[in-house]
Amino acid sequence: GDYAIRDKDGYYWLLGRADEVLNVAGHRLGTIEVEDALISSKEVAESAVFGKPDPVKGEVIAAMVVLKEEFQDDTEIISKLRKRIREDLGAIYVPEEIHIVKSLPKTRSGKIMRRVVKAVALNQLPGDISTLENSASVDEIKEAIEAFSKEAKK
Repeated sequence: GDYAIRDKDGYYWLLGRADEVLNVAGHRLGTIEVEDALISSKEVAESAVFGKPDPVKGEVIAAMVVLKEEFQDDTEIISKLRKRIREDLGAIYVPEEIHIVKSLPKTRSGKIMRRVVKAVALNQLPGDISTLENSASVDEIKEAIEAFSKEAKK
């Protein structure tokens, strides 16, 4: 369903679909704003943003991005993306994790399957993926998460 809030003047503001709104430290944040900020950078071709459970904040923001062909995966790009989001949207919107992958799971009509991205990133079953155009993208997400986890343990 849709998610909306009512402001102090009594006006209702539609924030988007309920599954596209994250609760980060008591703040309701839309995933679309973060995705738009990511793809507005010259390096990023596609993005999928989702919430990861966090014991302190409720949820933290995580992102999967596909770089444009002319850019290489490196930590400098991730730093640039974080800086851009901080400048464009504010510190609360900066993803805790940004993972670079070669492709995102999409339907045959080209829509990014965000529920699959989130499920795979959280090590959950992705559900029905029979409409997936590029099943290799699921393995890429798993590999990106595993590499991040290994690096974080160092």
